[in-house]
Amino acid sequence: MKKVKGIIDRFEEEFAVVEIEGKTKDYPKDIFPRDAEVGDVVYITGNKVTVDKHETKKREKEIEDLMNELWED
Repeated sequence: MKKVKGIIDRFEEEFAVVEIEGKTKDYPKDIFPRDAEVGDVVYITGNKVTVDKHETKKREKEIEDLMNELWED
């Protein structure tokens, strides 16, 4: 079974909207871990979802660094 990497974009009612390679796809919210949050990097295999907290932190740091570069004098 294929493993898909995505980022949680938002939650809508019973769905989680996940960005995968620049496009969004809806997945049933109940297959996500309860502690999953918007912005988390996730791996989806069939109807099993795992959150990669390490990759999420790395991504947050990269975004923070880019924002700091933008706002430097």
